[in-house]
Amino acid sequence: MLNRIILMGRLTRDPELRHTQMGTPVASFTLAVDRDFKSRDGGERATDFIDIVAWRASAEFVSKYFTKGRMAVVEGRLQIRDWTDREGGKRRSAEVIADNIYFGDSKRDGDSGGGSFARPAAPAPVDYGIPSGNEDQFAELADDDGDLPF
Repeated sequence: MLNRIILMGRLTRDPELRHTQMGTPVASFTLAVDRDFKSRDGGERATDFIDIVAWRASAEFVSKYFTKGRMAVVEGRLQIRDWTDREGGKRRSAEVIADNIYFGDSKRDGDSGGGSFARPAAPAPVDYGIPSGNEDQFAELADDDGDLPF
């Protein structure tokens, strides 16, 4: 059996970090994931809003480094939960249990605060001895016996 999901999208809100009664960290957040195709009528891409749950170190990581609007890549599994609402009705929810969470953008791209970032200086070009003009780049082998090496 296989239950593997990889999603890339933007956080719709800051992750909410809580702890279980045993002290285990758990974070929940929602990813806005654009579909690969555009709708026929408006030509706009539909967006799915997918609930994500992260546990333990992943929960602490996402709550510390991710904020609303940041691009995230989430690798995990789909879980369906059955529950009862306040009126006693049976409900069902789908959520992704995150195994790994990665940055989907650079800090500069995801920074909505407008902070400044110093760009590192470009390295000096390296001369590898490769001719750059119209020079003859190939030479005949004098001892070619015509036999292929394989």
